[in-house]
Parts: sequence; structure tokens; C-alpha cells
Amino acid sequence: MSTPRTPPPLAGGAQGADALEPLLDIALAALRTGATARGGPLPAGGPETVATHVRAAAHPVLPDHGTGPETALRTLVHALTEGAADPAEPHCAAHLHCPPLAVATAADLAASALNPSMDSWDQAPAATELEALVTRALADEIHPGGDALITTGGTEANQLALLLAREAPTTRGPIRLITGANAHHSLTRAAWLLGLPEPVTVPAPAGTLDPAALDDALTELGGPPGTHLVAATAGTTDAGLIDPLDDIADLCAAHGARLHIDAAYGGGLLFSDTRKTQLHGLSRADTVALDLHKLGWQPAAAGLIAVRDPHDLHALDHHAEYLNADDDTDAGLPDLLGRSLRTTRRPDVLKIAVTLKAYGRTGLGHLVDQVCDQAQHFAELIDAHPAFELYDTPTISTVLFRPTDTTDHHIAHIRRHLLTEGTAVLGRAHLDGRRWLKATLLNPHTRPADLTALLKLVEEAAQHVKGTTPR
Repeated sequence: MSTPRTPPPLAGGAQGADALEPLLDIALAALRTGATARGGPLPAGGPETVATHVRAAAHPVLPDHGTGPETALRTLVHALTEGAADPAEPHCAAHLHCPPLAVATAADLAASALNPSMDSWDQAPAATELEALVTRALADEIHPGGDALITTGGTEANQLALLLAREAPTTRGPIRLITGANAHHSLTRAAWLLGLPEPVTVPAPAGTLDPAALDDALTELGGPPGTHLVAATAGTTDAGLIDPLDDIADLCAAHGARLHIDAAYGGGLLFSDTRKTQLHGLSRADTVALDLHKLGWQPAAAGLIAVRDPHDLHALDHHAEYLNADDDTDAGLPDLLGRSLRTTRRPDVLKIAVTLKAYGRTGLGHLVDQVCDQAQHFAELIDAHPAFELYDTPTISTVLFRPTDTTDHHIAHIRRHLLTEGTAVLGRAHLDGRRWLKATLLNPHTRPADLTALLKLVEEAAQHVKGTTPR
């Protein structure tokens, strides 16, 4: 008989913290050395160079005999960090990809160590109550007396919004989705996923949904109340624009249409005393998508869907004897299956709760104001620079711009040149028939000097590309 081996240590239990402590030291050291080796917002060399480094670090992926936890952790955390696009670097500003707060990340570690599964109370006793408290508090920010569910982000929240609209007691027949041309792609994909009729797309000539065109579309479609779902946007992914929410809500009320607002980006403005007025009309929506791994500085994933009428959530009720037996529910054990379409799901609420308690509305509002002010400053720099053209004054924290003497073809090459050099991560957008570079500012530590340096990098890249790339 072979001698039994001692199993590896676990993260939970009374000894879990002791087992984690030396490993955390190794992981933190690898984060430091990896960031130093990278030396910028992302690794230089492009996809093949990064892939080569990762392959070397990971090989062999499944060895016959392991290297041991310390070596494996040190090697792969270093490799991932060295090859990361790090949103904590001021020149990493392409996407709605925030640098997470340290306290939220620490809370996420605790959630991982305890590993509650949010599909039955007996797997997550304390997390169940914490989730109920946090979701109701956040729902009250939009719909006092409403409710909210934790999601993986805006995409899942938008999918649930369409599902709840389809199943609502007031819905009369197959519901038809109506979106602006500026709407997030997840909405039309959700309609496809749910087998809904082909969505109607309304023009958004200025980057926001046109109320007159929406009125025409609702009039032309006709039908009884409860047959249409209008989806508006509070913070587009291309330019951060906000639809005229009140005007859209007026039209939905007049035509008997249900209203969903995708505020995955702009919803964070609710924390700012000075900027929350930009969301006037948000409370008139039946459902609202929020995403705190954008203007909430949470590690992904941290989304929510808020509902005005908690009874709408009954559509998600589901029974599985081993998770929510009737006698258990009758005895007072909370039923979690109706809180998500997912079964196993992480306690993402912990990092959100810790952040809200740590910084409060004022602290989060200050972070929102900081990044929005940065965007205003960057726009002013661009507008004053003779070599650049500004798309428009930023609405939230996204700035679109382009070199004045260039083509769309060159702009794509400028962006890729910066990526390959590892000096800056900028996005791209197509508005008004032209291509723009996109900077999405979500790092509250970014300084004015960082933005000046970023503009200089783009100017140098434009000169390089113009001299090396044929038109």
C-alpha cells in the first residue's frame, strides 16, 4: 500500500489564511516584477511576441509532475503581468476597462477564499443577506422600493431586461425591441438569443437616439400597449453620449411602450452630486442596466439590473428540489434561484459592499468627478493643438479625436503602431462617417502631465505612420 500524501492546503477554514499568506507574498512580488519588466501600459512587440513569452512560461501546461505552487504562481503571475494591458497605467485608455480599487480587489480575494455559491442559502448564509442589502440599496438610487439583481455586467443585464419585458404581465403578444443605431450590440444579440422579432433600429444622427424618429417608429408599428420595448442608452461605448432620457420616457408613456435604459457606463454618474442631473429621466425606466466595473472601479465582474416593479422578477422563479425545496422555503430559508439565470455564481456583492462602505457616495462621486474632469482637460488640450481635431466636448469621460492632416487608413495604423511599441492603448470609433481615436479615462490617478505626454505620443506616431504607410 502506498503512503498517502498530505493534500495541498486550502484557502478557507481556520488555517486558510496561514496557507495563503506566503503565497500572497509570492503573487505580490510577481505583480511588481512583471509590471517592472513590462515598463508601460502594455507589452511591446505585438501579439506574436506576447504569445511567445506566455508559451515559454506556461510550457508544459499539464506536466506529469508539477513544479510546486510557489514556482507555478511566481512564473505565471509574472508572465501575465508582464504581458498585461494594465488600466492602472495612465496611457492605457482604450476601453471601459477600469483599474480596480485595492480594497475591492482585497475583498474579491476573500470572496474567492470562502467560495460561497449564490444559488442556495446553505452555501452562502451571510452572502445571501449582504446581497439583499446591497441590491436594495442600489435599486433605491434609481427606483425607491424597487429591486436589483447582480449580473456579470451590462450584457447580462440587457439580456435580462429583454427577458423580463417578454414575460411581464403587461406584455401583449411578442414584444418588439426598438433601439437607437447607437445602442450596445448586446441588445440585438439578446433579441436573437430570446427568439424575439427582428429589432427595429432608429436613427441616431448626432450619436444619440432621435426622439422624432422614435415617435415615427412607434406610430408606424402601432399595436396595443405592451407590445414594444424601447432601449435607450446612458453612456454609449463609442463617445460616452447620453440619449434624451426624459423625451424618450415621454414617448414610451404616450405609446404604451416599456422602457429599458442601458446605463452600464453612465450609471456611475449617480454617485456625483454635480453630474447625476445628466441622468434625469433614468428613474422612469422599467429596467436599468448598471455596471460597476466601469465607473465603480470594481474587479470584473460587477453588474446589476435594477427593476422598478419587483414583481417583474417573478418571471425568474424556478424550482430545484436540492436547492430550494418548498418545505425549506416555508421554514424561512431564502430562495436564491430566482435571483439569477445562473446557478453557481460568485459572491461579487462582497467587493461592491466593501467599496460602498469604505468610500460612500461622496468618495465614489469624487472619483467620478476626477475622471470626468480629466476628460474635459484632455479635450481642451486637443482643441488647442493645431495638429489635432476634437470630435466634441466629452459627456462623461470618453474623448474622441484625430490628427488633422490624416486619413482613416492612417488612424488605424497610428493606433496599431502605439500598441506594437507598447507606449499607449487607445480605442477607435466611427462617427459622422469618419474614424476617430478614442481615449476613455477611468484612472483617477492620471495627471495633466500624463495627458500631455499621451498627446505627444500620438503626434509622434502620426508623423511616423505618415512617413512609412502608403495612402
